[in-house]
Amino acid sequence: MEKENQTSVSEFILLGFSSWPGQQALLFALFLCLYLTGLFGNILILLAIGSNHHLHTPMYFFLANLSFVDLCLPSATVPKMLLNIQTQTHSISYPGCLVQMYFCMMFANMDNFLLTMMAYDRYVAICHPLHYSTIMTQHLCTSLVTVSWIIATLNPLLHTIMMACLHFCSDNIIHHFFCDISYLLPLSCSDTSLNQLMVLAVVGLIFVVPSVCILASYILIVSAVMKIPSVQGKLKAFSTCGSHLALVVLFYGAITGVYMSPSSNHSTDKDSAASVIFMVVAPVLNPFIYSLRNNELKRTFKKTLGQRKVFSQ
Repeated sequence: MEKENQTSVSEFILLGFSSWPGQQALLFALFLCLYLTGLFGNILILLAIGSNHHLHTPMYFFLANLSFVDLCLPSATVPKMLLNIQTQTHSISYPGCLVQMYFCMMFANMDNFLLTMMAYDRYVAICHPLHYSTIMTQHLCTSLVTVSWIIATLNPLLHTIMMACLHFCSDNIIHHFFCDISYLLPLSCSDTSLNQLMVLAVVGLIFVVPSVCILASYILIVSAVMKIPSVQGKLKAFSTCGSHLALVVLFYGAITGVYMSPSSNHSTDKDSAASVIFMVVAPVLNPFIYSLRNNELKRTFKKTLGQRKVFSQ
């Protein structure tokens, strides 16, 4: 009888960055610039890798997939956030919230898997250079990416179906800028113990295990590089990992700050800022981090842009 008197929620209110009412125009301009810059940079990487057969190697194959994911991850949150800032409504429909949660989880999971595969690729390239071509075959790379996409697709589907079975009452305020599962569960008036258990299991399997694999790869890489006699050789070996390591630090540092820190340390602005780092800033930095020190990629960029200018004239 009590449930019959409860009002079901038809929409949620996203209050991320609402504590900065005087800076809404600045936030709109900032996120729009970041979003467009990320779109342009990652599309350019995809065009460059697709047009240059010399870049059809395992490292660039993983990079192309990462660029595609980095196109999609911000697109799941930023356009809606920009619309809410512009209209000052801050609302998202119940189905829209579940869809947004699904795609955020899917692309974040895939980002995580790709960073792990790229760490393994660097490990093989540095620790087993003579066997690189026989280990990192096209079949292995394609299989790794395919299996990762399957897991990244099915895992959030499970959480979304379980979330859809919950009952939401009158509380519909989400103190975040997107529909994050960790913010949605406390709003439900149903028993969420099973949902919480599944979230913990996913954090253990999908984030902790890959992060341990990345850490193990870099321990082996550092051990191998330290055996190189010349300082120049050591620097050259480390430079091949610098771009990937920078993204790993950004991605896992932000995730650790949001999902693995004590609940007493959480705040709306802090969690929103950390989420912005791995959902918006990291995808924008990806093309710049990988292209600034990569001469072959830069040459391909110039050639690609030059050809497009010729066709446009």
